[in-house]
Amino acid sequence: MSEKQETTGFTHEKVETSNFLMIVLILLVIAIGGLVEIVPLFFQKSTTEPVIGVVPLTPLQLAGRDIYLREGCYNCHSQMIRPFRAETLRYGHYSVAGEFVYDHPFQWGSKRTGPDLHRVGGKYSDEWHRNHLNNPRDLVPESNMPSYIWLEKALLDPSESPAHMTALRRVGVPYTDAQIAGAAAEVKGKTEQDALVAYLQSLGLALK
Repeated sequence: MSEKQETTGFTHEKVETSNFLMIVLILLVIAIGGLVEIVPLFFQKSTTEPVIGVVPLTPLQLAGRDIYLREGCYNCHSQMIRPFRAETLRYGHYSVAGEFVYDHPFQWGSKRTGPDLHRVGGKYSDEWHRNHLNNPRDLVPESNMPSYIWLEKALLDPSESPAHMTALRRVGVPYTDAQIAGAAAEVKGKTEQDALVAYLQSLGLALK
């Protein structure tokens, strides 16, 4: 066996017999592969620029989104319509990244205990949503969704909206000083149910 072959064989054997070295090399390969797939997305307009019609959430809608996350609605409802005929026939146009550029974090997912909510905006009236939140089975008898009746009386804290909008502006959401300054007044006196309904009515309006 030549010196080169001996060296190669020794190196190969060392990798196979060293758990630590094997783990490091596997992680290195995964990291490189991940970067090759992910980094180009940061430079594609389809993933970094909003589609026509997408605007930042209003203070009331933003408060509703916080409640949506707090109550764990994402555990049963996705906001990602996949490009399959069965889904587009039921829910509408499939989801595209440009619809979620102002969403931090975005609510994509495939959980389907309940229906996808991405295009629910404008599909039902505000009153329908209120009744559905108070007692889902009044409208959908087979629903296993719990009642969220306490949202009807819980008032929003106006002081939270400006701080939240300021934080979002730091990560690229184009809120103006005037919008932030008027945020507290816009949500004052509104209930958590008002906010959640406003958020649901904002979903998926850009693409139909």
